[in-house]
Amino acid sequence: MPQTKPIVSIENVVASASVDQKMDLNEITRNFPDVEYHPDQFPGLVFRLKSPKTATLIFTSGKMVCTGAKSEEMARSAVKSVVQKLRKGGIKIKKDAVVDIQNIVASINLGGKIHLEQAARTLPRSMYEPEQFPGLIHRMLDPKTVILLFSSGKLVCTGAKKEPDVYRSVNNLHSLLEEKNLMIYD
Repeated sequence: MPQTKPIVSIENVVASASVDQKMDLNEITRNFPDVEYHPDQFPGLVFRLKSPKTATLIFTSGKMVCTGAKSEEMARSAVKSVVQKLRKGGIKIKKDAVVDIQNIVASINLGGKIHLEQAARTLPRSMYEPEQFPGLIHRMLDPKTVILLFSSGKLVCTGAKKEPDVYRSVNNLHSLLEEKNLMIYD
């Protein structure tokens, strides 16, 4: 049983969505003066929401990418909210958006330090080149995530598609670090 309980904070949930129809981004720009659209620089339009605080990229294909959400639920509700606002603003959208979670990024504090040199030698599928990057990169197979480990005991977990996978990855890794005596508690 690990000596500390990891403190996990979900920082960003990235979701893709599609309304399965072509979108006229110029019409959206005319109806919503707050959106950002610079087709010469980027093909998508940026639709920001204050609550939940997110940015949704909208493309002419009807595809969308929502970033900035702090939970899967928040990402889904942000996309739903964008579609509702577009409809209210006179943009004809036949179908509701189908939302898929693409990536969840979380920061974690294990509450102790990590012996990175030893961890690099002990953990499979790990890469540690301190001259290039101060963290150890660990690729987990189940659930499929990538975890960055720092000697401070802080981690960044990325690649999860479901929130429970973040917790499962972190807890599996924390147990493994404890088991291999790679954690240092003051």
